[in-house]
Amino acid sequence: MNEQTHWMDINERFLAAMATRVRLRLQRMAGPALRCTPRADASSESDPEPGWEERLQQVEQEMQQLEQHDPPPALMLLAERLGLTAFECEVLALCAAAELDTRIAGLCAAAQGDGNRSYPTFSLAFSLFDNPDWGALSPHSALRHWRLIEINQPGSQTLSVAALSADERVVNYLKGLNYLDDRITPLIDPVRAEAAERPSEHHALPPSQQQLVDRVIAHISGNRNEERRPVIELRGRDAESKRLIAARASASLGLNLYRMDIRSLPGQTGDFETFSRLWQRESLLLPIALFIDTAADEQHSILLNRLLERNVGTVFLSVKTQIAERSRHRLLIEVNKPSPQEQHDLWAEHLPAAGHETPRRLSEQFSFTRSEIIHLVSGCKNVNGNLKSELWPELWHACRVTARVGMEQLAQRVEAKATWEQLVLPGDQTALLQQIAEQVRCRHRVYEDWGFRQRMNRGMGISALFAGESGTGKTMAAEVIANTLGLDLFRIDLSAVVSKYIGETEKNLRKLFEAAQDSGAIVFFDEADALFGKRSEVKDSHDRYANIEINFLLQQMESYQGLAILASNMKASLDKAFVRRLRFIVDFPFPGREQRLEIWQKIFPPETPVEEKFDFPRLARLNLTGGNIHNVAINAAFLAAQANTPVTLPLALEAARAEFRKLERPVKDSDFSCRPGLEAVL
Repeated sequence: MNEQTHWMDINERFLAAMATRVRLRLQRMAGPALRCTPRADASSESDPEPGWEERLQQVEQEMQQLEQHDPPPALMLLAERLGLTAFECEVLALCAAAELDTRIAGLCAAAQGDGNRSYPTFSLAFSLFDNPDWGALSPHSALRHWRLIEINQPGSQTLSVAALSADERVVNYLKGLNYLDDRITPLIDPVRAEAAERPSEHHALPPSQQQLVDRVIAHISGNRNEERRPVIELRGRDAESKRLIAARASASLGLNLYRMDIRSLPGQTGDFETFSRLWQRESLLLPIALFIDTAADEQHSILLNRLLERNVGTVFLSVKTQIAERSRHRLLIEVNKPSPQEQHDLWAEHLPAAGHETPRRLSEQFSFTRSEIIHLVSGCKNVNGNLKSELWPELWHACRVTARVGMEQLAQRVEAKATWEQLVLPGDQTALLQQIAEQVRCRHRVYEDWGFRQRMNRGMGISALFAGESGTGKTMAAEVIANTLGLDLFRIDLSAVVSKYIGETEKNLRKLFEAAQDSGAIVFFDEADALFGKRSEVKDSHDRYANIEINFLLQQMESYQGLAILASNMKASLDKAFVRRLRFIVDFPFPGREQRLEIWQKIFPPETPVEEKFDFPRLARLNLTGGNIHNVAINAAFLAAQANTPVTLPLALEAARAEFRKLERPVKDSDFSCRPGLEAVL
């Protein structure tokens, strides 16, 4: 017989003795009433048993002996953990006996001299047990505070004669069945961390996160004897790592971790009070801990404060930024994803055949948790469980898709299709763009391997300004860089960022940069002067808050570690502080005739039918930007499709005429004529 089975046997014997003791006391109290009541069967089971006084003494002695067992029966454990007095234990025993022995109801009615009161009451307990304590009726008594009994008090009935019954959860606890109260289970979910109970070497956490687990364990272990249990505040954006650290620490301490969203906290006072009391009771009866995902909502923050003030056991708070000091002692833990080197080691561990280059590139560009890395690798393995070289592009694509989830909700993803061959710029500008792409590729080597990160705490991202007129190729250049690096390109929608409400713009910017940091993507601020404009002299409150937004944006740009591209056709409107922080400024000039000729020669896809002797030099004389030339080529192609002919020079000139009119530029019929020797528009 193992220890648990032996304890269950002791507990069952104690419960049987407890119920017998209550029954015998009721029989003694109801004796005169039982003898005066005519019965058809004189040997009714409600009659006092022969030698009941000796039997009562034997039962009480047996209970005293069983109470000395280590660990003691469940009732003694309950009394110790919840602080019940001796008389409160007697009242609970009376109510529990009514659930365990069907004869108790009739004896309660007989003992109280009222056939309708076939239930326990405080009045009955005062007469039944020695040393009654009137304090048991108080709402602050342990019996009522912990909801160990339920009181049915209809109308104007006095509390002393109201019907009492034992809480179902408590009755089952006394039976040795210790489970979470089903009234709070709909609000919480168990957290099952991967191999949390037996973390093997294969499931080991990265060293940086394991150090945090050890720190949490030491803190909780050192505060076990404190009156109030600790609050562990896990700060950071990586929700998965925070849950994993909390689960590993809880498992090491023998605690079962449950997760709760702060929005699930009951808002009504009565419901909130019930939940907090029940959870606090469960934390004393069960080895459990609570993981709360917090929110910025003020109402929920107030509820969270009230909950923590109740000393509801060990609590892990998941927060993004530091919250106000609580009344309870707390430990602040900064949680981040595994370091770049740890991510490299994880990739290398699960990609043994990939060599050094693939793990290096993956860890440089993306930031994943341990479980995400394992999931990504397993999802790209073939049926034999191997990751062959031809599947590595598939893995890179899977990383891009996984990383951009948060960013897709805040910005528009641009499908990058342009290549260096399609981009027509002067040599200096092209060299600058290629330098930007190479810096993104080599940043890990410079920052990590060559030690620059140890000397820098900001400005480790790469920011570039693309300045030039509309249509000169700024967006296309951003696409080329994204396509070259195999990264996603997101265009920032300023209408979704800028808000007229105070503080909302900063909140939107914070969400945007946090998502961009995790995505590994390139962010593209089109029409950047609308957001990065100059700070103005403060003349009213609007100017002051506008300047605050710009200052906040400056801070975000400095801390951002990815590639951010700003495009503007009003370079002079940008704040000088932004210009100082830009690593590259690429001026996109209006294309000259040679550039326009090259653009025209590349503008039509190979599949487009173009007349054999198409006069590209003739079209290159038209003063149009690359974007305008693209519009002309598209319109000419549609005109050709409608006429069911190849694209001809007259059709292209007709489309060009329409483009000039759209730009509100002077148009002469002779300028777009195909007659030989006619001077073109310069």
